[in-house]
Amino acid sequence: MELRQLRYFVSAVQAGSLGKAALELGLVPSALSQQISRLEGELATRLLQRTANGVIPTDAGVAFFRQAQLALRHVEHASQAARQARLSGHVSVGLAPTTASVLGVPFMAAMRERYPDVRLQLVESLSGHLATMLNSRQLDLAVVFQTDTAQRWSTIELLRERLFVIFPQGLRGAPRGRRVRLGQIGAIPLILPTGPHGLRSALNAAFTHHEMAPNIVMEIDSLAMLMDAVREGYGATIQPGAAVARLSGVPMRLVEIADPQVERHNVLASLSEEELSPAALAARVVLLDTARSLVRAGRWAGAHLPAGASASRPQAGPGTLPV
Repeated sequence: MELRQLRYFVSAVQAGSLGKAALELGLVPSALSQQISRLEGELATRLLQRTANGVIPTDAGVAFFRQAQLALRHVEHASQAARQARLSGHVSVGLAPTTASVLGVPFMAAMRERYPDVRLQLVESLSGHLATMLNSRQLDLAVVFQTDTAQRWSTIELLRERLFVIFPQGLRGAPRGRRVRLGQIGAIPLILPTGPHGLRSALNAAFTHHEMAPNIVMEIDSLAMLMDAVREGYGATIQPGAAVARLSGVPMRLVEIADPQVERHNVLASLSEEELSPAALAARVVLLDTARSLVRAGRWAGAHLPAGASASRPQAGPGTLPV
């Protein structure tokens, strides 16, 4: 016996006609009649008597009608209780500045829509600092760019970002065209984060691979200040496309670095499964869905999903992924 059969039967009795009930239910009369006949077959008794004016319940049908109404009310009450017992609690999430500029607000909106009673704490900091906070249990989850400092994390590769040479119009020596090789930008004055920064570590490895010494004129760890310096024409920078998300209206050029190995891996890391609260587990799913939806919608410049991303699930234990 199915719940829909109870609804169909109750509607038929209340309407007094299979035709009227079928219209209210959005069914054809023959389909409704078939479901009623199947219900009568399961109960081995006649529930409705067909008349020239419609249908009326038999004695068995009257008794069944009362209990069916009661069962449907119980189901509705159960549904209301489930909706009212919404998930609550607290979750702390860390995002790097470039990641927060694209993901921050959409993630907040998605959490507010799905879990309005969960109190969300967002921390914006450098990837290395976020890793330290994860290890010290100050964060439940974070998007980081390297996991070699992990103690016992659950990790999943979230997305990958192409890197760009970013500079204002008219910067002397800046590359032309839409793409450039890393080995072709050695003379460009660069403004980069300092050595411990995850992005800088990846760039240093790439520079070493190409046996080149970049022309670094400034080192700034604040993304906002770094982009201010670039905007004022003190040099170019190498960043993912997300770095310009908060610079709406500012004319900046982005030239993609063509070397295939020059990209940044974003890893969604969290405490181990057994340490995460229900609120944190829910937030992890929402963050994963939100980030990947932004990429698929083309709202994350230079980002692409790793192979098999749609089927990926968080895996417990520490991992080491390329930056």
